[in-house]
Amino acid sequence: MALNNLTSSSISDTVTMELREAILAGDFEPGARLIERHLAAQLGVSHIPVREALARLTEEGLVEREPRRGARVAELGSVELEEVSSLRSVLERFVVERVQARWQPGNEEQLRAIVGKMAEAAEARDVDELFMLDRRFHEALWGMAEHSVLADIASQLRGRINSFLKAANAALGQHELQRHVQAHEDLIVAIASGDLAAAQESMSQHIDDAVTRVSSTGREGGQGVEPVTSP
Repeated sequence: MALNNLTSSSISDTVTMELREAILAGDFEPGARLIERHLAAQLGVSHIPVREALARLTEEGLVEREPRRGARVAELGSVELEEVSSLRSVLERFVVERVQARWQPGNEEQLRAIVGKMAEAAEARDVDELFMLDRRFHEALWGMAEHSVLADIASQLRGRINSFLKAANAALGQHELQRHVQAHEDLIVAIASGDLAAAQESMSQHIDDAVTRVSSTGREGGQGVEPVTSP
């Protein structure tokens, strides 16, 4: 990922946003070193707003800072994976409840349009595009829930495992990619049915499947690697 040069008057906020987005998008591997001077050079700022941004992202759980080791993208062991995923399940079930209570015909059309593009990406084995659309699908659901705090927390939790999800998706075969897309289709059907229990169960299964994919890649509990800073 090529980080954008910054000219905003709110430099610290903008640096935080840029780095958060890069981590949430999976552009930095878990355990990747986040070297202040390198990031500052890429972003065209001094090291001070970068340091402030890393401190804020540490509070959000996306970055880890240790004495003499500096800052790294947070890693995820098996215990943390279970904790993050179980909390995600609770929150996403609440998302489903709110979305279903506010369901409009246009919502289904919007979600199906995303899933249609996911199917095209899966057919082309464009894993990066599929990953981006998967994230967009969930962001659309969070928006339909009409709960900004919930959306922020759900996004942060998913961000803790995004890099692992991206790697796990890359390891899927063609049939598995299609099943992954179908799971989103099934989720739409369950939400649109009006059956809350079925919709929440579908969401929990969706998250459990993600945990299985991540675990099967052996990426959890990871080893530190160097950052990915370009597409």
